[in-house]
Amino acid sequence: MGAGGPRAPRRRVDGVLLLDKPAGISSNAALQRARRALEAEKAGHTGTLDPLASGLLPLCFGEATKFSRFLLDADKRYVATVRFGVATDTQDAEGKTIGTRPVAFGRDELLRALPAFLGEQMQVPPAHSALKYQGRSYYHYARAGIEIPREARQVRIDALTLLDWSPPDAVIDVCCGKGTYVRALAADLGEALGCGAHLAALRRTAAGGFDLAAATPLDAVEGLAPEVRAACLLPVDSLLAALPRLELDAAAATDLHCGRHVPWPAASVPADAPLLRAYDAAGSLVGVVRHEAGALVPERMARDPLQC
Repeated sequence: MGAGGPRAPRRRVDGVLLLDKPAGISSNAALQRARRALEAEKAGHTGTLDPLASGLLPLCFGEATKFSRFLLDADKRYVATVRFGVATDTQDAEGKTIGTRPVAFGRDELLRALPAFLGEQMQVPPAHSALKYQGRSYYHYARAGIEIPREARQVRIDALTLLDWSPPDAVIDVCCGKGTYVRALAADLGEALGCGAHLAALRRTAAGGFDLAAATPLDAVEGLAPEVRAACLLPVDSLLAALPRLELDAAAATDLHCGRHVPWPAASVPADAPLLRAYDAAGSLVGVVRHEAGALVPERMARDPLQC
């Protein structure tokens, strides 16, 4: 027994919590606090936010953890505050200043610079990131002062909208694809404008089909009565809303749960949909399947209510 008394019992909780993560704590710390509040046995998140960042952090509990990866690849939206004239070693406000230069441009020059960062492009990830090199995270080498090769990766930025310009800070609405580092974008934008820059603040406002407006602040989750907290959860299949829906009969659902392929005509599934979310006759989620060689193949199954 710890100093705080006995640990609360854990229970099975299934669903998705849209959390409004506060700045100043890690995504894992936010996850563990929400998990304790819900007394949940199993929990995970769908991609981290840096401690500096706040905003939408979808958390998965129980069965939803099986399908969290389907949101990892989703498009994201952020409101980013970029501070020009100061570069840092982490490319954000938590880092050490490595250079300062005067900010000699105005709003019009900034607006003209933004379109160059739209579309598919190559981006060098930050030295302080969780990407791996020879089995260790980039930030491990950066903290030890060891230079490693950082290969540029293809990213996609769909929209950059200037919301406010109060020199030396610009507030920019960023819509981007998976793997995009907004820190790196801020630093690259600063270099393009000849003065350097870093990310001063970041708030995620959307991920996939989820929006920050539907999220609950962490302290509000912790302040709810235990019987009310579960009402904040979305169903497990909310993670899969972008996938086409497929209805199955009982026999097909059972076969897929048992790992068997189910013959299925290609004409009855969208040609451009590699994955589908499948439901049984009762409307319960069977899981995610793919169609190949004239059959449905299990990709990730929900809990099997039957014995195979």
